[in-house]
Amino acid sequence: MEEAYPSKLLEKAVAEFSKLPGIGRKTSLRLVLDMLRRPEEEVSAFANALTDMRSNIKYCQVCHNISDTDICPICADRQRDASTICVVENIRDVMAVEHTQQYRGLYHVLGGIISPMDGIGPSDIEVDSLVERVAKGGVKEVILALSSTMEGDTTNFYISRKLSGYDVVVSVIARGISVGDELEYTDEVTLGRALLNRTVMNNDNNER
Repeated sequence: MEEAYPSKLLEKAVAEFSKLPGIGRKTSLRLVLDMLRRPEEEVSAFANALTDMRSNIKYCQVCHNISDTDICPICADRQRDASTICVVENIRDVMAVEHTQQYRGLYHVLGGIISPMDGIGPSDIEVDSLVERVAKGGVKEVILALSSTMEGDTTNFYISRKLSGYDVVVSVIARGISVGDELEYTDEVTLGRALLNRTVMNNDNNER
């Protein structure tokens, strides 16, 4: 049964909140009513923060991580090891790896993984720009830190093939992460160990 709202403005706000992942109509209503109880300037600050983020946020021209500038702070940090690139699926995975404090190289955010069932092919993710980074020279190792799923393994295989003609070590994080697990939900200790105990992929695209 459709819920009756005493205000069209309230109903509209609830409808917008409920578009967020994991937010149903009841949770959306609770959040909106909480907003109504807050001072107007606090709600305005909340709305302005969202608008400012959406309008002004950038994607790093090098690694495709989220940034306030054209080059993200990680890529711009001369203290990072530029000879190592850790390839991840999304921005949340960058945050997960950084939280382990076990990695001091650079990143490359694919923006997804190959998934034919979802209509996502190699051209839909940032593989070509990764190859371009390697082709420029200076990169000694590419670490594939993708989820331990069939789609993640397919993407690992594809990237290793694309990089097979370059003088670069291609490694994959250790299987301390359970098969089928997504990287962002892995605890930092397990993820840190998986990074440290990564295995090299040979030119036949098998782990060794």
